[in-house]
Amino acid sequence: MRSLIIGIDSGTQSTKTLVVNADTGEVLASASQSYELIPDLPVGAKEQRPDDWIKAVRETIVQALKKAGAEASEVKAIGVSGQQHGFVPLDREGKVIRPAKLWCDTSTAEECAELTDKLGGLKGAISELGNAILPGYTAGKILWLKKHEPENFARLATVLLPHDYINFYLTGRRVMEYGDASGTALLNVRTRQWSRRALQAIDGELPDKMPELIESDQPVGYLSAQTAELLGLNTSVLVSAGGGDNMMGAIGTGNTREGLITASFGTSGTIYACAGKPVIDPEGEIAAFCDSTNRWLPLLCTMNVTVATGMISDFFKLEIKDFDRLAAEAPAGSEGVLLVPYLEGERTPNVPDGTGVFFGINTRTMKPANLARAAMEGVTLGMNYGLLRLAELGVRPSQIRATGGGAHSPLWRQIMADIFNAEVVTLKVSEGAAYGAALQALWCWENHSGHSVKIQELSDRFVTLNTEERVSPRSENLSLYRDLQNLQNNLSISLRPAFALHSKMVRN
Repeated sequence: MRSLIIGIDSGTQSTKTLVVNADTGEVLASASQSYELIPDLPVGAKEQRPDDWIKAVRETIVQALKKAGAEASEVKAIGVSGQQHGFVPLDREGKVIRPAKLWCDTSTAEECAELTDKLGGLKGAISELGNAILPGYTAGKILWLKKHEPENFARLATVLLPHDYINFYLTGRRVMEYGDASGTALLNVRTRQWSRRALQAIDGELPDKMPELIESDQPVGYLSAQTAELLGLNTSVLVSAGGGDNMMGAIGTGNTREGLITASFGTSGTIYACAGKPVIDPEGEIAAFCDSTNRWLPLLCTMNVTVATGMISDFFKLEIKDFDRLAAEAPAGSEGVLLVPYLEGERTPNVPDGTGVFFGINTRTMKPANLARAAMEGVTLGMNYGLLRLAELGVRPSQIRATGGGAHSPLWRQIMADIFNAEVVTLKVSEGAAYGAALQALWCWENHSGHSVKIQELSDRFVTLNTEERVSPRSENLSLYRDLQNLQNNLSISLRPAFALHSKMVRN
């Protein structure tokens, strides 16, 4: 009889579920379901209903198991990856109090500034937490709730993140593991303990509302009887600690050793590495996260990647293959057209009031092909800003493993290699976060069953590269992209007063 593992990735746009053979690592079946953000919210607000995630989890599990021809007795464990930083407020009965504010919500800039001041400014926050307090993180969302919806804050009994809420649905247990917890800006990443100073800066009773912290290789528990019945599974199914999508993406791309870097080109852009000790950025631009293998995950996040290419595709009414073909018509550098890609604000660098800006437009360069390629180049340069900062902190890649929608494009992979000045490879299993969740669940199940195994052994055994998609940088493009990098960096700094003025005008 087969032993099967379920890996779930609950993202901003959809939930993806994989059924994986525990003996071979083969993905036997998959299913996905999309959902939307709540429409017509104020500027900067990005929210979703957690019930939409639960419905998608339930339906994709059932669909994927059916495709795999799985028997209930074959399923051994479930691992959950979830979008980071979202704030899911629960009352004492475990009911969601209000929709979740998401990682891309930039409406909490004032609350983040207030908390930073209470901790002694940027240096004080980094000393206490290891991280700056940015609008994407959870801390500002909790203070926002207290200030703007005091009646809802009064009902708050437990703070959970999206993947924790799904674990709660599966098991009935309210816990949080270190990786996802480090993205709240409430955890001291050096000690892996909640910071009482940061919590009390929000509210004196908040320490009692934070869940128990568990290690990455620990199980949350077993499927509850009610959930098992709905899923057609047994209550013997183990649910692993899970983690944030970036932490699970690291596992799913084999990034469980120092020297590798994963670059995820999805709605947002993330670049992260595995580290044996905390990598603290005194400027607060690189996130000093914990990972979901009981180590650390220095990470940078940009908020706009396929958002930018999707915007251009929609404007010109293009399919993905047509977009790539159009972008390929433009030369490297897009004839000087450059996108500052802060369409939804930006996190690295921290420009929450930012907007998108096309620079270099004139009667000669205003061409669809230039706009398309500039979108690819602009968001990649934005990610390279953080990669260069990682290098300054001592994290240098031997190889970059690209994942997410952007990694499917041969043209974009070449742009990545040229801008990053590094070899770029892709993975056989493209759903890195869902696959990582499955591998972490397998790790948990094996150890819980008495078979001592390291997560590196599993990732080495099962994560394989698409060697035919390996790309090296073209030497003739390196200096061009260095110049464009400097130009984008200078534009970003110069435009920030204008971004602030524009934001004030729009909000008024």
